Amino acid sequence: MINSQEDFEFLMKHPRLFRNAIAIVEPWDHVGYNPLGEHVRASINVAYIAQTIADCDSILFPLWSSGLLDPETVIPVISSGLAVVLEGGEPSVRDASTFAGSKSSLAELHLFVEKLLLSRSPTSAPAIFICLSHQLAAQAHIHLIQKAVQQVLNLTELQRDPQGKALKALQTVCQQIESVGNSLQVKKKNGNVVAQNWHEPEFAVAPNEFKEVGDRQLLHYQSPNSETSGIPQELITAHEVTADEFKGVIDTSIEYEHELNIAMFHSDEVNEEAILFANWAYLLLHNTIIPHRHILAGSSLSWLMQMPYTIEILCSTAHEGEVLTECSATCINYKDFESKLIRRSFTCQFHPELLSDLRVVGIRQPPSYNELKKDDGARLFARLLYEGMQE
Repeated sequence: MINSQEDFEFLMKHPRLFRNAIAIVEPWDHVGYNPLGEHVRASINVAYIAQTIADCDSILFPLWSSGLLDPETVIPVISSGLAVVLEGGEPSVRDASTFAGSKSSLAELHLFVEKLLLSRSPTSAPAIFICLSHQLAAQAHIHLIQKAVQQVLNLTELQRDPQGKALKALQTVCQQIESVGNSLQVKKKNGNVVAQNWHEPEFAVAPNEFKEVGDRQLLHYQSPNSETSGIPQELITAHEVTADEFKGVIDTSIEYEHELNIAMFHSDEVNEEAILFANWAYLLLHNTIIPHRHILAGSSLSWLMQMPYTIEILCSTAHEGEVLTECSATCINYKDFESKLIRRSFTCQFHPELLSDLRVVGIRQPPSYNELKKDDGARLFARLLYEGMQE
């Protein structure tokens, strides 16, 4: 457990500790209360499952009690291990005041998640963002795209681009992204519009129609109808192309097992519109950068080359036969500009590390290896870790 800067400095002096371990990052001390009234510190279950199925150690970063250590030094260290798991938490990413009492503010958590999203490389560990962190990642995607658009449109020239071809190409797509973002509404099934455009606070994350607690069946994600949803067809088509290009771990598991029931524990949700928009924008930016990447590599816009390639919605959940949480999980794809190799990280609204009773190992009897094998969430969590580590 890394409780202070001194603990972290000790860790850096012993690279064998973190290179062969999973890093668990806690934004809050628990993810909520289960039906028995127990607060659920789900990170304990992550560590237990990793130890039981893979003899793998874990290093815990409780940001709520330690404060945010310097991301510039922490992220390279945790990304050198086997995987990074960002846990959930009881507060709401829509309300900074709910993080009162934590030594890491909502703004600091946003900074950490954005830097982690930009750190994925051919040699870095995959990241799994769970529940609250799934929502933080969604907000980070939108903020990174907004930052990219603003920087590109504010530039008048680019180094090593004397004829301005690279800048003109980037500004053209950024104007297109800005235009769509400024007109894209987020609408709930009941007709309520929670965001008029991508600058409004609930564009990425908004309250769910119903609070989801307990087991939910995962369903294949179905594309919306552009005429009834108001989502531009170009965003829907771009996502369908992404889904066709990649085979996701979760959707493959649903296909093979026919039914997956996973523990849900949330009242906010990531908006489908925001992720469809982010996927389309990432893809536009990536493809525009390709012919100009050598110019960008030595410029102030070099960080754009670290952005994801695409992001795919993998599954949904239903309530009383009707889809409730459209975006229950995503796969973040990174494409290397030279080797064309793909690296992935994952986000999920549900808690694959929790069994159906939503209890923590240590308070409940530790599950046996056979019990974990039969649990849909534990199997899926192991698959996510394995798939990311193999890349």
